[in-house]
Amino acid sequence: MKLPNFIVAGFPKCGSTSLYYYLYEHPEIFLPKQKELHYFTYDIIKKQDAGKNDKAVKRFHYGSLKEYKKLYKEAKNEKAVGDVSPSYANYPSVIPKIKDTLGNDTKVIITLRDPIKRAYSNYLHLVREGRESLPFYEALLAEETRREQQYSDFWYYTFNSLYAEKIKQIKANFDNVLIITFEEFVRDQEKGIREIYNFLEVSESFIPENLDTQFNPGGVYEANTITKFIFGQNKLKTLIKKTVPLTSTLKQIKIKTINKYKKPTPGIDQRSEAFLVEIFKEDVKRLKEFGVKTQYWNEKLTE
Repeated sequence: MKLPNFIVAGFPKCGSTSLYYYLYEHPEIFLPKQKELHYFTYDIIKKQDAGKNDKAVKRFHYGSLKEYKKLYKEAKNEKAVGDVSPSYANYPSVIPKIKDTLGNDTKVIITLRDPIKRAYSNYLHLVREGRESLPFYEALLAEETRREQQYSDFWYYTFNSLYAEKIKQIKANFDNVLIITFEEFVRDQEKGIREIYNFLEVSESFIPENLDTQFNPGGVYEANTITKFIFGQNKLKTLIKKTVPLTSTLKQIKIKTINKYKKPTPGIDQRSEAFLVEIFKEDVKRLKEFGVKTQYWNEKLTE
């Protein structure tokens, strides 16, 4: 039975959902029908359930190797077999488990994004789901308390945007690491996807039909029955997700539906931006040693 020879390790809200659907289409790549398995971080994140609906979200995570292997039983002769779980990069302590299970030659893809925009997108995601009720600045101040109370790590807006030390540890343990930024990828998606294909050693001639689709669009939406069902957690949605895999086509239908109710996204307030610049500025400087291109990020982070 095949197991992954590559992982998309992180970070959350950096384009991993869209990347999953792009890679899923490639005939030489195998991905399970479910994204975000979180097998290697399961023992860490299973304890984080104090936030609103945290337990419901974790129904789709896999804690046993037997369950994990079952997800790959349909893999055949594909050159690349993957696991897209953006929690992995946040916890370097799971690196030994990854190496023991998948091997030292596992390829690692890391997706990054302007840390301020990533944090705000993370916040808006929880607002859309009806889970986050605090204004952004207050939510940032609440992060330390929420971590102590064992909220899910998806509530850790700044933690999820601190990249440098985590990348350093990944690169120290794996020889094959590709770092891509969300901003560069969306500016030339065909070039970006070919770079990933080259890294995975699969045919670069294949271009997915859905390449122009953003599969996990952010923003703010009108609150009504439809958007509450799509973004919220409920028993019917859980049943559907367990029995009907969310294919690329179904995901596109979902996006078209919710886009009817999209509202202008409010900008980040100046107080929150200044707060985050102070937190992230030194971390962004450290990314230069890994060759990360940050020219499209908030200029206050690179001054």
